[in-house]
Amino acid sequence: MPEKDVVANRREKSDRREHSDGSERRGGKKATSPVVYVLRTLGLIVILVLVIVYTVVNTRPIYSTRGKLGEELRKRAPEVAATLSPADSSHGANVDRLMATPKFQEEKRNFYEDVMRLRQVDSARADSIAEFAVREAYVRGISPAIIFGVMLTENAKFVSNATSNVGAVGLMQVYPKVWLNKEMTALFGKDLATDSTNVKYGVFILSKYFRPKTKSGQTRERDWQTALLRYNGCVKGTNTPRCHTYPNKVQKFVEGSAKSICDGRGFYQCIAKPFVDGLFGATNGSGADSTKAPTK
Repeated sequence: MPEKDVVANRREKSDRREHSDGSERRGGKKATSPVVYVLRTLGLIVILVLVIVYTVVNTRPIYSTRGKLGEELRKRAPEVAATLSPADSSHGANVDRLMATPKFQEEKRNFYEDVMRLRQVDSARADSIAEFAVREAYVRGISPAIIFGVMLTENAKFVSNATSNVGAVGLMQVYPKVWLNKEMTALFGKDLATDSTNVKYGVFILSKYFRPKTKSGQTRERDWQTALLRYNGCVKGTNTPRCHTYPNKVQKFVEGSAKSICDGRGFYQCIAKPFVDGLFGATNGSGADSTKAPTK
């Protein structure tokens, strides 16, 4: 081929490459439309929002042992709080003398040992929790074993500011919307995230459910299963599925973890009211029926 023809031929091929968009051999992609891009982005945002909403609605906090029980608690707690009197929280010198007794120190040490065995708190905090719990146990006539079992059922990691999905707070998961009323805060304080305050509330509430007052003002004994169901807010069982198992959970924690507190005693013997029931002159009658094993 003549040289001029070769050069011309090359020029034509080069021109074809320069003006080609490559679509014939490479299947080139069309540019995405701005409208399509915006719609895709909005779609992804909507999906993300739906995922977040679903997660918030269906995820329960680790300490939400009560479920959606706010309404049930609101119905029933005010009548308990109405039984308060100034003498309920101020025993003065009697409490000081109680805490100095060898029996109190022994009970406190047992409670301390069981808390330490769980390896959730340091020794200083375990000691303070034990003192608060046993003190209130003796003042209210509630077994330290029951208090220990409730603490583990409600807040097994002993997180002071732990809050459930209905707002219950602290070691014993006290519900502020119900219990932080004028009368209660005047007696026990307002900061439920403080261990001492939380334990005062929790043990007081337990005592009122274990020994409620009748309409005539008389105190009656209630069996431990019913008392614990009331504490949990499980009255009809319509708010939280399987809330009726709450007493069984408390019992299992007592039997499995209250080694020093129970000191070899069986569950029913261990949760019997402590010897100081009536120590402050407020005897409420025999408590034998409230702690015995259920009969068939």
